[in-house]
Amino acid sequence: MIGNGRMVTRNDEQPFLENGAVVLDGTVIREVGTTEEMKKKYPEAEFLDAKGGVIMPAFINTHEHIYSAMARGLSVKGYDPKGFLDILDGMWWTIDRHLNNERTYHSAIATYMDSIKNGVTTVFDHHASFGEIPDSLSAIEQAAKELGVRTCLCYEVSDRDGKEKARQSVMENARFLRHAREDKSGMLAGMMGLHASFTLSDETLELCAAEKTEESGYHIHVAEGIEDLHHCLKHYSKRILDRLMDCNILGPKTITAHCIYVNKHEIELLKETDTMVVHNPESNMGNACGCPPTMEIVHQGVLTGLGTDGYTHDMTESYKVANILHKHHLCDATAAWAEVPEMLFHGNAQIAGRYFERPLGVLKEGAAADVIVTDYVPLTPMDASNCNGHILFGMTGRSVVTTVCNGKVLMKDRVLTGIDEEKAWADCRQSAAGLWNDING
Repeated sequence: MIGNGRMVTRNDEQPFLENGAVVLDGTVIREVGTTEEMKKKYPEAEFLDAKGGVIMPAFINTHEHIYSAMARGLSVKGYDPKGFLDILDGMWWTIDRHLNNERTYHSAIATYMDSIKNGVTTVFDHHASFGEIPDSLSAIEQAAKELGVRTCLCYEVSDRDGKEKARQSVMENARFLRHAREDKSGMLAGMMGLHASFTLSDETLELCAAEKTEESGYHIHVAEGIEDLHHCLKHYSKRILDRLMDCNILGPKTITAHCIYVNKHEIELLKETDTMVVHNPESNMGNACGCPPTMEIVHQGVLTGLGTDGYTHDMTESYKVANILHKHHLCDATAAWAEVPEMLFHGNAQIAGRYFERPLGVLKEGAAADVIVTDYVPLTPMDASNCNGHILFGMTGRSVVTTVCNGKVLMKDRVLTGIDEEKAWADCRQSAAGLWNDING
């Protein structure tokens, strides 16, 4: 039992409890109620005291790049980008061309540890390691299992390093999709990963379609840079989402990340095909790619989530940035108040629900036992009507003091359980140093 805290459930039937408790039974939630009620009903339950903090469902990140952990502080010799394509090739593709499975594993350990520290227990990752492709997703899976987080993985198929690398990428996805289908833990899922339209030939897309399992969808970057759109218009005489529609890539199991340079017609396509969109505000701003029409996408009823694109592992940080980005971009101080929390707290849960059977992102009977506790104590009244404002202006990921995933305590009092943090960080630093030496050697 986790109790003695203000509880935000994300369950419309019982959205907020001034002094709430959630009872976990194995990997699921048994019951939610007041601390007093739950203590009387379950007197023998082990009690984890929230100490007056806020109890919430754990966060979900629907677009992450785990290997970006290796980039923090990196300076690449000769790197002088003049635009988005230079950033991709000079930084990110340079890193992934020097990744082997050992380095991929350490980047996953680092990212998942930081995710837990920020209250994130479900991660949709989009991986690339063209230095070593086979079994790279299993290296990430190993880290996820060791740390106890839930994850949906894919490999970034691309023709950018030639046909053989592209074929290996497709086969790595196909192998992992079959493996994930056989996994019955409820903690693992897979998708067919695609980089972006401008690095994918029709031939490669046909191979992806032939090797994809029936129940899985695609995870692809769409119109992140204007160059992606220009390439599609020049080479295929159509817009990106029209091309993806013609290739049968859109659909309810597919995530399209970014969607910056999309028009009204394409938004209608997303809606008609029930395709998912994930917004990554900090990455879009940091790469100077532009501001997507996310508010319009949400208003049109497209299932939209919030991700970090590897820029951070703190979902509250993305919440804060998305909130001000769209206000600034639209010159409208009333924008994004409702849309961004809808994406973070409901959109992400619905996206996860298309890949994981047990309900996530909600504290209610039968949902996954994924719970976080923050040390936030409000200095103004807090209730169901304004809890999002308290999260937006009063919390950061580092407010999280306890993280529980699948009924297992992964962090308590800011200390990770089940792993030697100091050794893990040291191993990650050593691995990153080797990568940096190879890149700049």
